Amino acid sequence: MTAGSITDVPGIKVGHAHNHRALTGCTVVLTEQGAVCGVDVRGSAPGTRETDLLQPTHMVERVHAILLSGGSAYGLDAATGVMQFLEERGHGLPVGVGVVPIVPAAVLFDLAIGNADVRPDKEMGYVAAQNASTDCAAQGNVGAGCGATVGKLAGLERAMKSGLGTASRTLPNGLVVGAIVAVNAVGEVRHPKTGQVLAAPRDDDGNLLDSLDLLVRMAHPPVFPGTNTTIGVVASNANLNKAQATKVAQMAHDGLARTIYPVHTMLDGDTLFAVATGGLDVPVDVVGAVSAEVLADAVVNAVKAAEAAGGLPSYQDLKR
Repeated sequence: MTAGSITDVPGIKVGHAHNHRALTGCTVVLTEQGAVCGVDVRGSAPGTRETDLLQPTHMVERVHAILLSGGSAYGLDAATGVMQFLEERGHGLPVGVGVVPIVPAAVLFDLAIGNADVRPDKEMGYVAAQNASTDCAAQGNVGAGCGATVGKLAGLERAMKSGLGTASRTLPNGLVVGAIVAVNAVGEVRHPKTGQVLAAPRDDDGNLLDSLDLLVRMAHPPVFPGTNTTIGVVASNANLNKAQATKVAQMAHDGLARTIYPVHTMLDGDTLFAVATGGLDVPVDVVGAVSAEVLADAVVNAVKAAEAAGGLPSYQDLKR
């Protein structure tokens, strides 16, 4: 697994909250002092909150946290708890009569594994924010990755357990780029350098199937629309404006394309945020290119750190 964590980026804290019995949870990336943020949505079935205000033409420049959550659209409720946590500490957009914390959010679908009646809510979001720290973020079956699965083109019963992953890189010029991602894709996951299949649909004997072959052969894969999504955040200590951060988010999606096959489908809601805490002048292309590499590392970490759950095996089981 690749070393590093998104918390290596100055100004970034990460906190998780989850219910391992229900197999759901949420992850909060805190930027309490505010960070410039952009977003790019590539999947066709997204579940999001406060993404319109991140458009370069809109007024608000900085966010105070980003929520990644399970629970499908129900999980967006957890952002209210993050807002409460930030408001109590005076963090947010000044509006004359107080502050309004800006907390964009994206969710993934994990209702089909564990207990569908339990979803991240306001209380869980608040706890995740409380748990936020600069420590190396936990990986695997934690936070938004608690109920994540991949390789579902042959049906959920033939899928594999995935999770949450993080990674970072520090360049000689002082640029620090980190990523955190919850991998809940309909497609399979491959190592970007070796091409090794890490997690994919399985046949009756447990052998891995080719997702692209399944997609071509099946007119109607046994997968409900909107039941998959990979969501994440890339962060850096670069000085960026909102338009530049949006470009970084666009370029970072290349990290998903290097690891997930197929990706950005009609069945996925892939959404990436890019935040910049500032401090270093670096060309946008450098930040974006490195972000894609680090995100690919984080995807691999998410799959390798996951443990079997909900009756589904993980990469660790295949390795054994």
